[in-house]
Amino acid sequence: MARQLVAAVAALVAVCALAAAAGVQAQPPRKLPPNYHMISPGKFGQRSQQLSCKDTNGRKAGCMGKCDKRCPNQCIVLCPSCKTYCMCDFYAGVSCGDPRFTGGDGNNFYFHGKKDQDFCIVSDADLHINAHFIGKRNPSMSRDFTWIQALGIRFAHHRLFMGALKTTSWNGDVDHLEMFFDDVAIEIPAEAGARWQSAAVPGLTVTRTAATNGVRVHLRGVFDIMANVVPITEEDSRIHNYGVAGSGDSLAHLDIGFKFHDLTDDVHGVLGQTYRSDYVNEMSVRANMPVMGGAPNYVSSDIFAADCAVSRFGRNTGISMVT
Repeated sequence: MARQLVAAVAALVAVCALAAAAGVQAQPPRKLPPNYHMISPGKFGQRSQQLSCKDTNGRKAGCMGKCDKRCPNQCIVLCPSCKTYCMCDFYAGVSCGDPRFTGGDGNNFYFHGKKDQDFCIVSDADLHINAHFIGKRNPSMSRDFTWIQALGIRFAHHRLFMGALKTTSWNGDVDHLEMFFDDVAIEIPAEAGARWQSAAVPGLTVTRTAATNGVRVHLRGVFDIMANVVPITEEDSRIHNYGVAGSGDSLAHLDIGFKFHDLTDDVHGVLGQTYRSDYVNEMSVRANMPVMGGAPNYVSSDIFAADCAVSRFGRNTGISMVT
């Protein structure tokens, strides 16, 4: 009887341990609900925007949603409750605050790159993403201030481009985003929720998250990208000493969030490598914001070139099933 009791207790402990382990497993990323709206910098780069929510059923009083201090540039507002969330609450590839990238391992880091050059940020057998960097040189520093101005995305035999148009003065009521698919301009009505779907690749859609300057690009089973064109405001320039005031360039660039659904364990690139199971973070953990080096490994000859030193693109054609 004693042996049976011990065996029963041991089995119970094992079951409890398994249940506890299951309870602490990483939760799947939240999906954007259908009733979301985006707040992004508005006219002249204002950051004090609010969104008025009304309950169409008349059950709740109207309310105002405002971005949290974690993400003053952009946030998601759910109506009619006016609950606000930061992009990083939904997208692992974008951070609350200023970090340039959030890796697949959950760690934030900068990659400075170099202005007027292209770098591969994700390179896998069936997917390749390059980023074009723009920048501003501070004479007191040995490097450029840099931002991502455009993305060049390749999958199967297709090419998708999205970029921020250069503008001397910022007006958020004007659309500064341009997009092309296989060299043909993507035209979408200027209203939140307007949607474009590729005839050649039915699984590829582009949806406006705001009337101007914000889109969600989705390739079914492959990636989900949130991109928003934002400027460097005079306040940003003053705080960080960017030297934008009076320069005739608002340095419009992309704030980007990524989700990837089917990367292989051989993926590479500035961001891609952080999704590998064998990835080892060698950046300084003592730094306030670690910086990823090795820029020469990621240089591409143009926005669509898959010729960076760590390129994996084109090793097989598994992604062709979505075309």
